Parts: sequence; structure tokens; C-alpha cells
Amino acid sequence: MALRNALLASLLDGEASGYDLAKNFDASVANFWMATPQQLYRELDRMASEGLVEARVVRQERRPDKRLFALTEAGRRALRDFTAEPPRPTAIRDELLVKLQAVDEGDEAAVRASVEERVEWARAKLARYERLRLRLLDGRGEEEFLAGAERVGPYLTLLGGIAFESGNVRWGERVLTILERRAAARASR
Repeated sequence: MALRNALLASLLDGEASGYDLAKNFDASVANFWMATPQQLYRELDRMASEGLVEARVVRQERRPDKRLFALTEAGRRALRDFTAEPPRPTAIRDELLVKLQAVDEGDEAAVRASVEERVEWARAKLARYERLRLRLLDGRGEEEFLAGAERVGPYLTLLGGIAFESGNVRWGERVLTILERRAAARASR
């Protein structure tokens, strides 16, 4: 997936500055797509030159001027075309999985610590996702929100992030249990 598609999707919420997009990216889109602020700004400039977004300058007192970006009709068409394409299969590229593959010959304590860290990181993300979920629902039940919300895409991607991190927690806990049992069995021999 191109960064531009993630930016186009982010701009569905309305006009935003590069700074706002970077913050929004970190809070929501980063659940499924990572990018640095520099990458975002470069891509926004490319998208503007291709007519996918338009930028306007807003003068500010005591602060540098800022550019606000908005989707153009060409940007909306590009996003519709993107959503019509079948997605490419994903592949997992995870250094921790390579370490687990080699745990029998490696430093098991260090690998176990890495798994524990991954579980804690996933739990922290789950807590952040739950705060975001509650903010999106804004006091409504899920069904009420889904029936009346203008846009459900951000909520649906949030559900994907919750499922992903919940899976990380379950998997990590299972890995730790297995490694602890094996260590205890070796120690009792």
C-alpha cells in the first residue's frame, strides 16, 4: 500500500495541516501504517503536484504560516480506485519471530524478556485503543454509533488494531508459558 492511500484516507476527515496529519497518523493510521513526518510532508507535496490534494496557506500571528491540505475530486477518485483493488497478501517480517525460531540455540532469557516486552507494549496499545474507542463512541453504544456515524472506517480499523494487539497478548502469554515450562523441566533433570 502506498503512503498516499493512507494520507488520502486520513483526509476524508477534512482539511488538515501536515502537522495535524502527522499527529492523526500517529494516533490512528499508525495502527496499520507507519511513516515519519518527513515522509508525510514529501508525499503531501507529491500529491499536491499530482492534483490529488490542494494546499492553502493560512497566515498565523506569532507562528509560522501553515499549509492546510484537502482532498480534490481527483484524490477522491484515486481513493475509490484504490479501495476497488484487491489487497495484496501481507507477510510478517518480525525480528522477534526470528529470535524465537533460534531460541533453542540462543539466549533464552533474553528472548523471554523480549516476548515480555512485546506483551507489555501490546497491552499499552490496547489501553490507548480503548481510550480512542470510547472517544469515537462518545457515550453511545457500538450499534448506535455504527448506525448513525457519518464514517465508520476509523472505527473498523481500530477494531482491527484491537484484534491484532489482543492476539499479540494471547500469543506472547502462550509463548512465555511454554518457555517457562521447558526451563522448569530442564532444571528438574
